[in-house]
Amino acid sequence: MFKIKKTIAFCLFISVVCQHPQVFAQIKPSQASKSIPIPRIPAPGPIDSYPMGDWKSFPEMKLNLAIADGPFKPTWESIEKNYPGDSSWLRDAKFGIWVHFGPQASGESGDWYARNMYKPGSLAYKNHLAKYGHPSEVGYKELLRDWNPTKFDPAKLTRIYRDAGARYLMIQGVHHDNYDLWNSRYQPWNSVNLGPKRDLLGEWAKACRANNMKYGVTFHHEYTWWWWQTAFGADSEGDKKGVPYDGSLKLADGKGKWWDGFDPRQLYGVDLREYQSVAEKARTEWSPPSAGIFSRHLDYARWYATQWALRMMDVVEHYDPDFIYTDGTVQGPFSGEGTGTGLKADAMQHVMADYYNRTLKRRGKVNTFSIVKFREKTNGTVTTEEFAIPENIKTDQPWIAEIPVGDWYYAPNFTYDSGMMIRYIIEAIARDGNAAICISPLPDGSLDEGSTHMLKEVGIWMRRNGEAVYGSRAWKVAGEGEYIKGKLKMLPGGKLGRQHADFKFGPQDFRFTVGKAGAIYAFCMTSPQGGTELKIKSFATKEQHLNLEIKKVTLLGYKGKLKWNQQADGLYVTCPEQMPYSTSVVFKIE
Repeated sequence: MFKIKKTIAFCLFISVVCQHPQVFAQIKPSQASKSIPIPRIPAPGPIDSYPMGDWKSFPEMKLNLAIADGPFKPTWESIEKNYPGDSSWLRDAKFGIWVHFGPQASGESGDWYARNMYKPGSLAYKNHLAKYGHPSEVGYKELLRDWNPTKFDPAKLTRIYRDAGARYLMIQGVHHDNYDLWNSRYQPWNSVNLGPKRDLLGEWAKACRANNMKYGVTFHHEYTWWWWQTAFGADSEGDKKGVPYDGSLKLADGKGKWWDGFDPRQLYGVDLREYQSVAEKARTEWSPPSAGIFSRHLDYARWYATQWALRMMDVVEHYDPDFIYTDGTVQGPFSGEGTGTGLKADAMQHVMADYYNRTLKRRGKVNTFSIVKFREKTNGTVTTEEFAIPENIKTDQPWIAEIPVGDWYYAPNFTYDSGMMIRYIIEAIARDGNAAICISPLPDGSLDEGSTHMLKEVGIWMRRNGEAVYGSRAWKVAGEGEYIKGKLKMLPGGKLGRQHADFKFGPQDFRFTVGKAGAIYAFCMTSPQGGTELKIKSFATKEQHLNLEIKKVTLLGYKGKLKWNQQADGLYVTCPEQMPYSTSVVFKIE
């Protein structure tokens, strides 16, 4: 009798599924999720009704998170004391690819699409209307549901990047949109539960290990709580005037809908526009709110910082990255000012101490590092320079120059030029840095023809001149050549684009490195015509930069002998009659 009832029930179940398949196609959060419930949130006050709390007098909040056992404790003092020094492989690698890819690429609007699609008049808003509909009806959560980059192949992309000469990848784990690109235990809004239903970070990790490529994971979700405030607004004019966007939805609002069980507050955060400057800054291109503390939301702030840290620790535990990266504009996450506005907390110290203790236990030594963007010298951290290159040699701490070709997310009509990529790398390594360059994939996850061709040309140049790049260090001077207003002419700042592709260097412009074997390399920032006589002033006998007499000068990639001589005013080198090279030629000085 029991079996008959079970059979009847099963048949009824199948009948309902066949008639109403959408009901049973609803997406459910992973049962493995360990997301901590959001604490009680006070009713939002009127916009701009509360001042930000004073961040300078606010005592740093201690999170007291459980971390892996080991000598590293969650304080800067302990981290600096116990960290063994910067990882040698980074100083040797010199060139990496910044993998900045996620669902925001779908908007084809460049960076910060998810935030800007809720800003009427912006390119992202216009593109979202045309492609998906009004953000009050089709919000970012629907984009996450439907996102499926069918041509996204981390294994194939890793081989392309390796062949271009990259020695490591910087892989986006979560952007400001708060959507985790791995099988996240603490964030149900992730790529395994929603969208492609793939552990994208796991695929990257597997591909990197298969290709002997170092990789790190980047985390940008500290910004989320102020970054997402646009989603709590509404159009101020037109047919949808006053109709709220989907940022203010709560868990209960999803009952019976496709997102039943997913709390929108875990994606968009909560409405913080009651604090002065939050609403105003949300309308700007990128500015964070004024420095201060969200003092009416301290329970939520503790929850938020805890979740932030746990998600990073989740990646460290399960993916064993070679480095981790936090975005920002000040000395570290949750500083109370700049992009860290809203709270002062020791979240970063917990993450780093846990990371290094796990590395020590797993690898037997700490050969990993943490990039804390723009942080001043701190043993245990690596800093970055975004867009620009320092004017002078910078050896006080390891650093990475980071820049996108076009933008951090795809948009049409980017300029693809291998020369600007190569010269950016040269500018960085001549000052003892690294270069990590983003080539944004298309919405489907593939690279377009222009970027693929550009990377192939970079690979050709790297294979010919790699000995001057990999393992090199800065020489006594970074370079020589034309000076503009008393400063050495360099590539302009900003995202790599047409102005960089068209930027002209002459045969008098050089950059220098020293190789592992002691040879000095002179990068001519252009490829001179055949038979041109070059003069390198830094190798003049009167300059005293060289302690030894030059015995040999060769051109990398050229098998013949060069005509050269060193004089009091410089080293004179005559180029071969045939110069089948592009972008930059490199002379080896021994």
